[in-house]
Amino acid sequence: MNPRRRITLERHFVASLDEVWALWTTRDGIESWWGPDGFAVRVLKLELEPGGQLRYQMTATAPQQVQFMKRANLPLTTLATVTYCEVTPPTRLSYVHLADFIPSVEPYDVQTVVELSPAGTGVRMVLTFDAMHDELWTQRAVMGWDSQLGRLAALIHPSPPPGVPR
Repeated sequence: MNPRRRITLERHFVASLDEVWALWTTRDGIESWWGPDGFAVRVLKLELEPGGQLRYQMTATAPQQVQFMKRANLPLTTLATVTYCEVTPPTRLSYVHLADFIPSVEPYDVQTVVELSPAGTGVRMVLTFDAMHDELWTQRAVMGWDSQLGRLAALIHPSPPPGVPR
């Protein structure tokens, strides 16, 4: 099999390395932002060590996402398994996510690397992951990560209440 192409997304957060690391590596952190908009995540197992697993349930909760999942013949709740390959606090995570939720497609691994480094007043995050088995699913993965990283950014940099300047 030919190696799949890699996709890289980069973000900058005004936060400390430890704060961003905790959002990627703790039950409360993961549950607070993981999953695209309109989905909720519940961590079932978290073994943050090489060979350890993160198991979680992701459930569509917003009407638009529920409708999309139903139209796509996808379950509203999926169980996901991540196996950690490298855990180097607080700068690098590498893991394999088992893509076993795609109808009529044999399960396969998606390699993901998260690199965090100090940058100016905050943290530079570089996320690199394998493309999916086809362009439609790769596009969905990129959209999903963009949405998730938007949730992460909003958690780190919450919007002020209406009428209050930033």
